[in-house]
Amino acid sequence: MSPPSQPVTVIRDCPWIVAWDDAAGRHAYGSGDVAFAGDRLVHVGGRYAGAAAREIDGASSLVAPGLVNIHSHPLSEPLNKGFLDELGSPALGMSSLYEFMPLFGTDGDGTRACTEAAYAELLQSGVTTLVDLSVVYDGWLELLARSGLRGVVAPMYRGGAWKTADGHSVTYDWTADGGAAAMAAALDFLDRAAAHESGRITGMVAPAQIDTCPEALIRESHAEAARRGVPMQIHAAQSVVEFHEIARRHGCTPVEWLDRLGVLDARTIIGHGIFLNDHPWVHWPQGDDLARLAASGAAVAHCPTVFQRRGIALRSFGRYARAGVRLGIGTDTYPHNMIEEMRHALINARLMSGNVEDLRTSDVFDAATVGGAAILGRDDIGRLAVGAKADLFMADLDHPAMRPLREPLRSLIYVAGERPIRQVFVDGRQVVEDGRATAFDLDDALTHVEAAQRRAEADFARRDPRGRAHDAVSPLVYGRAP
Repeated sequence: MSPPSQPVTVIRDCPWIVAWDDAAGRHAYGSGDVAFAGDRLVHVGGRYAGAAAREIDGASSLVAPGLVNIHSHPLSEPLNKGFLDELGSPALGMSSLYEFMPLFGTDGDGTRACTEAAYAELLQSGVTTLVDLSVVYDGWLELLARSGLRGVVAPMYRGGAWKTADGHSVTYDWTADGGAAAMAAALDFLDRAAAHESGRITGMVAPAQIDTCPEALIRESHAEAARRGVPMQIHAAQSVVEFHEIARRHGCTPVEWLDRLGVLDARTIIGHGIFLNDHPWVHWPQGDDLARLAASGAAVAHCPTVFQRRGIALRSFGRYARAGVRLGIGTDTYPHNMIEEMRHALINARLMSGNVEDLRTSDVFDAATVGGAAILGRDDIGRLAVGAKADLFMADLDHPAMRPLREPLRSLIYVAGERPIRQVFVDGRQVVEDGRATAFDLDDALTHVEAAQRRAEADFARRDPRGRAHDAVSPLVYGRAP
């Protein structure tokens, strides 16, 4: 191999490297040095003997590939902390989507602050590639580029909006054009993203939800994704309400309807995919959604945390994987912490299956790295291999939560979480130093999120069809002492 043409950074003497074994087609533990030049890895494992412009002591570090997050909502979710944690509508399948989420909204300053806070949290939990499902707002591309993340923008659009006035029935307000104008604006934004000077931003077509998008909009979205050579992601099979709404309209399950439309294929990512026909909450014995999903090649973006808060879970990650369904991991909610999502995926799978062997740590780590990368159509991220992108994180093995150290990934995922992650690199550029994302002042961003939360509380009763106050809907854990 010829010497690199750009300055080399070497992480020296790492006792644990999650390296890619190309012959075996899987991750494997190694040790030694990791080196990169520019945006590419030039050495993984063993001793790097070439010249180095920068050396980093890795003697107490786990070095692992950057995590690939295929489903996230940075624009709004940090605002919901402390409000939505224990809210769900019992008459609407325990979901919070219809009755509560529309009542707690942010504004321009809050949107920016939420995004900065979420991007910082994501980076600090080892995420290097992010699918950002937001609505178009001024400054989105600039914020994403500034973060240092490898971003996939997925500007959501739809042909109608859901609402509930009573907390037990959902209706839909449809636009006259069926979402055509909103889709056109989203596609224009994708063109701007593709031309962005950072070189780290790509796009994804994102009709928002299966029940808010007319048939024509979904078909046209899939065709546009094919023309552009990018994935399409749509929320589907995410709630009992949505399942029964699609069954009422079309006489079939959400997964079956996507298949009938001709859009269920390897280009399609289904956000959540929980309520298949055999989920006990919906009981649709005449279907076989799991086999249909597996045969189609479509992927599922699994985000366990937001659903487990409401007693809802995929049944189960291991069952889907054994059936041949492609799976990736996302952070649908706060905290934007991929390590916690992996932990919850593991625990929920065992709870739902009643089997500790339903899912192994390697299955979830694969889904959060090479699995997510493959779903995005990439083989140069999510792995530490010569020639791959220099996207990686370093975790401190001396951190108390990592000790006693026997198995580093288990200690990280089951116990330590993001706390030992000290350094993160994207394209060979350091974006987290000493555990802090370098692009943003997280404390300042959170101050602005808190101010936006107070404004949202003041506006809550006006938004609520029943005129309730925010603290009546979501009271504090304990009342205040007199």
